[in-house]
Amino acid sequence: MTTAVALLAGSAIAWAQLRTPLPGDPLSGITPVEFEEFRLGLDDFLEVETAEEGLGPAFNGASCAVCHNVPAIGGAGTIAEIRAGRRDASGRFQTLDATGETLFHLFSIPAHGCQAIVPPEANVFARRVPIPLFGAGLVEAIPDDTIVALEDPFDRDRDGVSGRAARIEDAATGERRIGRFGWKSQHATLLSFGADAYRNEMGITNDVFSAEAAYGVTAERMRACDPIGDPEDIADPRTRRRGIDNFASFMRFLGPVAREGSSEQTRAGEQVFAAIGCATCHRPVLNTGPSSNPLFDRKPVALFSDLLLHEVGTGDGIVQGAAEADEIRTPALWGLRLRRPLLHDGSAATAEDAIRRHGGEAELARRGFEQLSDADRAAILAFLRSI
Repeated sequence: MTTAVALLAGSAIAWAQLRTPLPGDPLSGITPVEFEEFRLGLDDFLEVETAEEGLGPAFNGASCAVCHNVPAIGGAGTIAEIRAGRRDASGRFQTLDATGETLFHLFSIPAHGCQAIVPPEANVFARRVPIPLFGAGLVEAIPDDTIVALEDPFDRDRDGVSGRAARIEDAATGERRIGRFGWKSQHATLLSFGADAYRNEMGITNDVFSAEAAYGVTAERMRACDPIGDPEDIADPRTRRRGIDNFASFMRFLGPVAREGSSEQTRAGEQVFAAIGCATCHRPVLNTGPSSNPLFDRKPVALFSDLLLHEVGTGDGIVQGAAEADEIRTPALWGLRLRRPLLHDGSAATAEDAIRRHGGEAELARRGFEQLSDADRAAILAFLRSI
């Protein structure tokens, strides 16, 4: 980085740290070099891709920001992807072809004619809305062992909750890891998470996911649809960074959403939240492990999630990664006040709607909520509006 750029970055950081952090701000304490990586990542996140750059032939959006923009770039969104499969006569989930893919894209490049069409044998359908990315670098820095220590797959303490860690092979590193990104905890690192989205949501192949995905499109037809060689994401000769490197940096240095103050009512609501069992899965704080980077070195992460897979009656019927059809990763609640709609499919308009949809392992917590006094129910909802 040039001296001039370093000075500009330093000024931007100093200005940001004089005020209350806003959604979309980088982590507090970021260095000028890290800020430049964050800025490069934000530029790529905003870039609108074209067919000449590899967009498509089937895709859901032409940029990352198309889906992640509420209430700021990197947040949630309202565009839902579509997934499908089939359940056989015995109730077992099956993908619709040998690739194991379940994603069906919303759009395609018109001249290519490579729009995937859901076949008639599909009988499982799922919608998934984008997950906010605020604080993702802190989540990445939580040790696998911390997540594993929280699991209780056999409900040994008999509280009805039996979450389990998603043991996966990380696509970017090839290592056995504990997943924590995606609705099914199908990714362990931001590099693989971003690379998956680049291929799946924009149709841009890369070093981690090098094959185009479009259901029902033969290899011969794909060659006609997509004449650009794979991988389509190549390193910038000036920075030596690929798009997927920039995406990972943007997410890694993106700050979490700060809580909106505290009051007697919100403090009471947080106590009620824990008392009825919500905090069993929505754990208020996890901690990052030791790190050479002070941004991530043994930091509290107030995400309100255990990052485990649970069956709580809101699963989408899709088997993916280590997750069974009815399992879903506990959604992190930090920043909840700034996002709508809720649940994986966007079917809940309010936090109260989402709570009342809970069942399975969350049955007792939901019943506890329904049995609260009006004052306690108002307190817990006020608490949720404050985070």
